[in-house]
Amino acid sequence: MATTTTQTAGTAPSTPPTRATAATAARTFFAVLWRDVFVTGRELGPFLAQVVIQPFFMLFIFGTVLTGIGYVEENFVQILLPGIVALNGFLGALQNTTMPLVLDFSWTREIEDRLLAPMPIPLVALEKMVFGALRGIIAALLMIPVGFLILEGIHWPMSAWPGVLGMVVLGSLAGAAIGMTIGTLVSPRRINVMFAVILVPLMFTGSTQFPWYGLEHLRWFQVVCALNPLTYVSEGMRSLLIGDTVRSIPLWIDVPVAIGAIALFGAIGIKGFMRRALD
Repeated sequence: MATTTTQTAGTAPSTPPTRATAATAARTFFAVLWRDVFVTGRELGPFLAQVVIQPFFMLFIFGTVLTGIGYVEENFVQILLPGIVALNGFLGALQNTTMPLVLDFSWTREIEDRLLAPMPIPLVALEKMVFGALRGIIAALLMIPVGFLILEGIHWPMSAWPGVLGMVVLGSLAGAAIGMTIGTLVSPRRINVMFAVILVPLMFTGSTQFPWYGLEHLRWFQVVCALNPLTYVSEGMRSLLIGDTVRSIPLWIDVPVAIGAIALFGAIGIKGFMRRALD
C-alpha cells in the first residue's frame, strides 16, 4: 500500500502541468496575435493604401470606364466585383504573410523574440498565417462598399452574405498558407523576383475578371486556371451571388478545394518555417 501511495503521489501532478502548458501556449498565441492587430491599427493609413488603391483602379477601369465607353456589357460588373473581392482577400493575405516573414528572418530578426515565447514553434507559424488572413479578410471586405459606390447595378441578396463571408475567410486563409510557403521556401534575395513571377500569374489565372466556364473555347487556359486555388474562391463567390444568371463552379467543389489548399500549403509552410527557425 505504501508503494502504491508513493507512485500515485509521484505521477498525479503530471496532468496539471500539461494543461497549464497548453493554456499558457494559447494565451501567448492570442497575446501575440492581439499585438499584431494593435500594430495594424497604428499603421492604418499605409495598410489601407496598400489594400485599396490597386483594386480600386481595377474596378474603376474595368467596371466604369470600359463599361461607359461600350467596350464591355453593363452586366459585366456583376461578374467583376465578386472576383475582385476574392482577389483582394487572397493576395492581401498572401502578401501580409510573406513580407513580414522575409523581414523577420532576414533583417529585423524579430522572429527570434517570438521563438522564445512560451508556445510551440508551429503555433508561431500559425499565428503568422492567422494574422495575414485577418488582414486579407479586412482587405476583401473593404472592397465591397467601394464596389457598391463606384459600380452601377450591383445587387447582392442578403441571404448570400453569410456564404460570402465564409468564402472570404477561406480565400484569405488559402492566401496566407501560400504566403507562408513562399516566405519560408524562397530566398530573401530572390523574393522580389518571385513576387513578379508568382503574383501576376496568380492574379490573372484566378478567374477574377472572367467566369471560369466562359473559357471553354480556350481549353488550355481553362486548365491552367483550374490549378489556381483563387479560381475556386472567385467562382464560389459568383455561385453564391449570381449563380442564377452565370454558370459557376458549384460550392460543393469550391469549398473542399479551398480547404485542401489551406491544409496542403499550410503544412508545407509550417514545415518550412520550422526549418528556417531551427537553422
